[in-house]
Amino acid sequence: MTDPLKDMRKGILHAVGEFAEASLQTREFVQGQTPVPVSGKVLFPADYQALVDASLDGWLTAGRFTTAFQRALAKYVGARSAVFVNSGSSANLVALSALTSPKLHKRALKPGDEVLTVAMGFPTTVNPIIQNGLRPVVVDINLGTYDAIPEMLREAVGPKTRAIMMAHTLGNPFDLATVQELCKEHGLWLVEDSCDALGSTYDGKRTGSFGDTATASFYPAHHITTGEGGAVFVKSPLVRKQVESFRDWGRDCYCETGHDNTCLKRFEWQLGELPEGYDHKYIYGHIGYNLKATDMQAALGLSQLTRLDEFVARRRANFAHLESRLKDVEGLILPVATPNSEPSWFGFPITLDPALDVNREALLRFLDARLIGTRLMFAGNIMKQPAYREVDFRVVGNLTNTDTVMRRSFWVGVYPGLTTPMLDFIADSIIEFIEG
Repeated sequence: MTDPLKDMRKGILHAVGEFAEASLQTREFVQGQTPVPVSGKVLFPADYQALVDASLDGWLTAGRFTTAFQRALAKYVGARSAVFVNSGSSANLVALSALTSPKLHKRALKPGDEVLTVAMGFPTTVNPIIQNGLRPVVVDINLGTYDAIPEMLREAVGPKTRAIMMAHTLGNPFDLATVQELCKEHGLWLVEDSCDALGSTYDGKRTGSFGDTATASFYPAHHITTGEGGAVFVKSPLVRKQVESFRDWGRDCYCETGHDNTCLKRFEWQLGELPEGYDHKYIYGHIGYNLKATDMQAALGLSQLTRLDEFVARRRANFAHLESRLKDVEGLILPVATPNSEPSWFGFPITLDPALDVNREALLRFLDARLIGTRLMFAGNIMKQPAYREVDFRVVGNLTNTDTVMRRSFWVGVYPGLTTPMLDFIADSIIEFIEG
């Protein structure tokens, strides 16, 4: 006997697939008329079907797709487990906040503790340090890799240093050998911001698998998308509980959404100054947030994840094409992969040599007029940003290269939606401006 609801569902999903197939048809590229985005989502009919399939469940918060997505993510990265959240920035906030939990006892981060990082990056790599009352300690970066200078990290470790929190810039892994050595030698936590680096490897291991906590972003600009969305990867079950608590209002209860009494003593707890037997679902061990994502987002992520290796290969091929076209252009400092790494490039960064008589903003306006998308290297020197002028940074050495990036660097796209004619138009346009 057939199930009429299942048959209806199958028909709906088939129709969705046909609609997506028609709507995703690509158009001919015309130089100067067709936009060449710096980043973007790449969707397939199966992605549309996954979104609708999850919506037909009527279970709009975390559910079966979230459970499957978290497991698949952890397996792909090589982490013990993954926790799905509503953005990569939220992932960074939760990943560091979890390490302040009193349940980590002597290792818990406390206000005034120092966290090593860099000033050249995206704000939400540094923000959680400040938001948790910790002190950011910044070092300069290398031009080319755009990651922290390893020797400066060594010099930066002080008596109050308790953690390192840095991003793999534009998908290029930072020197994990040095960072892991410092963490082991000094007992530091490592928070690995891998939001721009899903699929990158260092010594054959995927980024996101090295940190005590690590993060990923699934914003449409990133390697796969869930619309808004992100994840925290963790090694320790104890730390995972704190990650989930900070994500879920700060509650002490660790039941999955839709489940009760996982601990089998829901009405037997006595914590804080609450009366004995207070419902564990309403006991709060942390001052947390609501940073959960939906099952529809997870369903899209699960579908996109099946394409990730294809996306990574395409990004690397696009990067190699731009590199081959621009490598002989005088005055351009091109990106360099960190030794022992194979980046899953998020973008193609370019620094205009300070000796080159070219104005960056003029070049960017020239590219923009041709509908070629560009981006700056995030905040440049974050200490120069208006929001951070009163922040108590500790600076180790000078930030010469960071300031050079702030004034002379930008990046163009390598995402899988870019075609060879688009990449050639990017390269031709840069060369025309530089040589002209």
